[in-house]
Amino acid sequence: MNPPALRESRSVCPYCGTGCGVLIEHDGERILGVRGDPEHPANFGQLCSKGMTLAQTVHGSGRATVPLQRVAEETWQQASWEQSMGQIATRWAEIYRDRGPQALAFYVSGQLPTEDYYVVNKLAKGFLGTNHIDTNSRLCMASAVTGYKRSLGMDSVPCSYEDLERTDCLFIVGANVAYAHPIIFRRIEAVKAQRPELRIIVVDPRRTATASIADLFLPILPGTDVALFHGILHLLIWNDRLDTDFIQQHTEGWQELKQRVQEYTPQRVAELCQIAEADLQRAAEFFATSPAVLSLWCQGLNQSAHGTDNNVALINLHLATGQIGRPGAGPFSLTGQPNAMGGRETGGMPALLPGHREIANGEDRAAIAELWGVETLHPEPGYTAVPMFQALERGDLAAIWITCTNPVLSLPDRQQVERALRTAEQVVLQESYLDGETMPFAHWLLPAASWGEREALVTNSERRISHLQAAVPPPGSARPDWQIFCDFAHALALALDRLSVPLPDRKDDSWQQRALRMFSFRDTASIFAEYRRCTIGRDLDIGGLEIAILDRQGPQQWPFPVGAKSGQVRLYANGIFPTPSGRARFHAPVHLGVAEEIDARYPLRLTTGRLRDQWHSMARSGRAASLFASAEEALLAIHPQDARQYGLQEGQLVRVESRRGAALYRLQCDDSLQRGLLFVPMHFGSRYSPAALCNSVTQAAIDPYSGEPEFKHTAVRISAAELPWEAAALVEDDTRDLSAILRQLAQGFPYASITPLVSKHGAAVLLRVAAAQAPEAELAQRWDAALALFGPDTLLYEDPRQGLSKRLRIRGGRLTGLRLWGGLQTLDWLRQLLLEGTAIDAFRLALLAPRVPDNLGAWERSRGICACKGVDEKTIRQVIANGADTLEGVMQCCGAGTECGSCKPEIQQLLQSRLAEAS
Repeated sequence: MNPPALRESRSVCPYCGTGCGVLIEHDGERILGVRGDPEHPANFGQLCSKGMTLAQTVHGSGRATVPLQRVAEETWQQASWEQSMGQIATRWAEIYRDRGPQALAFYVSGQLPTEDYYVVNKLAKGFLGTNHIDTNSRLCMASAVTGYKRSLGMDSVPCSYEDLERTDCLFIVGANVAYAHPIIFRRIEAVKAQRPELRIIVVDPRRTATASIADLFLPILPGTDVALFHGILHLLIWNDRLDTDFIQQHTEGWQELKQRVQEYTPQRVAELCQIAEADLQRAAEFFATSPAVLSLWCQGLNQSAHGTDNNVALINLHLATGQIGRPGAGPFSLTGQPNAMGGRETGGMPALLPGHREIANGEDRAAIAELWGVETLHPEPGYTAVPMFQALERGDLAAIWITCTNPVLSLPDRQQVERALRTAEQVVLQESYLDGETMPFAHWLLPAASWGEREALVTNSERRISHLQAAVPPPGSARPDWQIFCDFAHALALALDRLSVPLPDRKDDSWQQRALRMFSFRDTASIFAEYRRCTIGRDLDIGGLEIAILDRQGPQQWPFPVGAKSGQVRLYANGIFPTPSGRARFHAPVHLGVAEEIDARYPLRLTTGRLRDQWHSMARSGRAASLFASAEEALLAIHPQDARQYGLQEGQLVRVESRRGAALYRLQCDDSLQRGLLFVPMHFGSRYSPAALCNSVTQAAIDPYSGEPEFKHTAVRISAAELPWEAAALVEDDTRDLSAILRQLAQGFPYASITPLVSKHGAAVLLRVAAAQAPEAELAQRWDAALALFGPDTLLYEDPRQGLSKRLRIRGGRLTGLRLWGGLQTLDWLRQLLLEGTAIDAFRLALLAPRVPDNLGAWERSRGICACKGVDEKTIRQVIANGADTLEGVMQCCGAGTECGSCKPEIQQLLQSRLAEAS
């Protein structure tokens, strides 16, 4: 029998909002590989380190395949779809009858395709009558939404990626593009190489990898963005660098803003931001003298209690200089998730309706009510994310349906979120992956089809809509999210009719009739057809964009009205804005600083952010072992001088504490940070670093307009963790779910990290734990039994007096497993032998030595830099020391940076560091 023929299906990467085209190689049953789509205009065939490993994240253990009901604290029972839908629907119908629709809520995700967003929004607002539906996009893009709406009238990104090639000045603020949007950064690198005269300003409290390409770097104090933008505008006014014609003809509110920024003199702004006044002057000069200025920003501006103010103050600069609506110019918000834009377009937030409509607008409500066939829609916006979970804890909400997101890990003030979920009468979790941090709090888990397993539509950062083809079937009985929502609507209708709950109007004779009318969708195309009707005549009109056009002509930007031949590259070229007056609006916020200022008890500033090779809560990226090479565990970065001040050392376990809680991290000294600033990654949770949950310390302060939390600043203190006892296990085994086993072994220890690693001979996972004192010796034996480290192929060394124990497993002349107890002096050496598959017969007995024998040489682990080629920092530093003094030279010598290129900014940083040392 011949094997199935290989074929390719077009898709889009499910990570950030760049929207890179992906070609999936598969046999109809399994995804076998991926490559960048050379015809997709977002990436032209390039993929980052995460996108390159997508094929490794789809199949295998850990996928949700059948509906599950939690029947005890940690016990789950399988159920059929009919059983699960029936029981969930009955409970929701009872809550609806007893407390009304305002006791029900949905919390969804910027990773959901457009058709899912549209259906769940219709289910919540049109069928149930609750506006309590929000998305995790609230946590990253909400302030950009409110900024665009307040300044320009609509949440419409005016720019396109091609503006990167046409700009004269890039103003990158609060965005580590090199890590969060690597393919966009590849594009910036290419433009800078072709046009060295391109000016690049990078504004960030941290000297990130993105700053490696900057002509001017401004390390402002966290929370001073408004002051910086006002200070630049003050200088533009002073130096007569405004576009007065544009201001007079196309804007309103100028005089109030002009009056406001008089207060923001260069001296004051330099003091507030803690930057050199000359650098502020230079930034204003770049902005003033560049024919086209393009601003890029992301979470650094948005994740603030004043995120909307940050956004409008930045947009003010573009309006005051006429830098909008023309090639290479404009305020360009980079989207954090693959379809956060689609969610905004379909109204998947508590104040929105499809087609960029507003809940609070009576005409908008009437238009959507007519399209959906209901008499009215609830007139008040629902809860945004943080208040939603606070309402759940208070009991104002009784049930919540969580889809494709992990609020226990991703929302601020984790302890409050857990209390809320424990309080809820029912929590439904709709997910593709098991074992997320939210799963233990769910009553039901419904399996959803994931990337590559379903057809989908998504919109990227530049308003470009792509059609994703299904490549393989979903595992088990998993279904597309839109289908689950439709099935639930029918089950809920049956339950409401059984309880004789009256309909809110007389449009239908029964709930079942209403569900049949509203949720008779057959496929993605039928949903998209209805959604397109919502957009006709709106700023995002896609009335002329059919799926057949996307398949024939490729991804298209909106608007794409009836009769259009292609989408619109950029908006507002005519200077007319979607406001009542047709003018853009200036706003005049005041600088307010951070929500929680440092003080004597909490003297340090903590900021959170992304890593290059992980994404969100690692449900997908955590399945690719190669992506852990650059960050094997959650590290807390601190300036070396601050570490010395607090008596801390590199690699030491430390405790970081805020007014809300604490977390444990391994310390990393990093001179790219300003003094007094700490950084931790947002990704790690209980599956990989159970004690390093950054949102145990963050605060729930939110922006008054957008509802977005202030993740970017928390007042904290730091101290040594005082956990001197350590143990580790490293095991290679393709036949078992090692990570699950090691998570069980980690329980009870105050600190643990679980790290999948790349081994020459198969899967390997490393567990490290720490405690204040040694546990009972019998626990080591239980570890050995759980990890199959026993029998004639193992070696054992024990020193009860020193509390040391070491067990090694040797098969086929090489090391395949180890357990170290009470001392880790040889861990790095043994780890190297195991992962590289080294033949160890020549020094078999030396393996049991308490230290690496001198005649074998010392080996120190080095952080991975190039995930694609497996090149570490030590190798690159050696190559540079040997004379490779350019990026191209390093690439040629060791291969780093020659695949996806995501590591190029870090190689550049190492080169710059070497140059600084030499000078």
